[in-house]
Amino acid sequence: MRANTPTTSDVFAHKKNRAATARDRLHISAPGSGTGRRELKRDQAHAKRLSEEVELRIRRTIDDRSLEIHFQPIVDLRTGLPLGTEALSRFTEEPNRPPDIWFAEAASVGLGTELEIAAIELALEQMDRLPADVYMSINASVETILSDQFRESLASVQAERVVLEVTEHTPITDYPAFTASISGLRSRGLRIAVDDAGAGHAGFGHLLDLKPDIIKLDITLTRGIDRDPARQALGRALLRFGFELYETKMVAEGIETNEELATLRSLGCPLGQGFVLGRPGRLLRIPSLPLLPPHPSLASLPPLPPPPPPPSLLAPDGGTETTDSSSAKEAGPVLVLTGDGTSRSTSRETRDHDLLHSAS
Repeated sequence: MRANTPTTSDVFAHKKNRAATARDRLHISAPGSGTGRRELKRDQAHAKRLSEEVELRIRRTIDDRSLEIHFQPIVDLRTGLPLGTEALSRFTEEPNRPPDIWFAEAASVGLGTELEIAAIELALEQMDRLPADVYMSINASVETILSDQFRESLASVQAERVVLEVTEHTPITDYPAFTASISGLRSRGLRIAVDDAGAGHAGFGHLLDLKPDIIKLDITLTRGIDRDPARQALGRALLRFGFELYETKMVAEGIETNEELATLRSLGCPLGQGFVLGRPGRLLRIPSLPLLPPHPSLASLPPLPPPPPPPSLLAPDGGTETTDSSSAKEAGPVLVLTGDGTSRSTSRETRDHDLLHSAS
């Protein structure tokens, strides 16, 4: 028996029924319907609960100060001596997330400035552990810098020893207002650094309007610069731009290999930061032994601050603090540097070498 073959009318009728069924389903789950309203309320309640959990966790971290500040040395590439150190936040409370996620979540619940201020104050409390000629670099968003809390936090510190890195997460929309808000701090010696030059909001217009004292070359420029002529050309241009216009000090961030380090030195970059020079760690002191051979191309650069006084050390992330009695008498407690979180005893020269040459 031959099967029935659908006619053209049958096909159109079937498609019409399918369309009507789809419209009915859409109508049932639409926001105006009972089911749609219930789903919307459920989603809103879930979002509110998550927001409250984030706010509670951030508030607890601020109140308990349950975050750590680790420091990474900023090194003179001519001498191998650290001239500064950048304060970096580390969060120990669960969930285990990168610092940028913590700060983004804090901002989402209106606590971004409070969390940044807590981190800045914890860092500045350790200023007296640094040699007198070593500066501390702190990070802050535009919103935090414009706040009264920020100026209050720096009211009693030696502003000439502080470098303010303006984070790239939010653009500056009113440069005159921004400049006016920090004019008092700058008159006391505070220096401004543009972080991640060449990425995010740190473009040439930003550099021209802000007129920073220090330009930090973005890690995307540093990474693989030894193998890429285009990166070398851009790095050379940025270095010349900074020196000729403002005599700005340039810091290459994210140096992780000896080849990258050698290339940046050959381009005339005066300062560097990265795992090959020293990992972030809890601060006791910063090493002051020359660990890099002098390079001819750096000899003609503008003079940098004099080398810092007594030796100092940083513990790498996860390292263990300990005290060597003979060293403590001369320069206070030092950190034993191990990559696996255990402690060991060694000479000051070996400890300094481990710090600035720990593998990435």
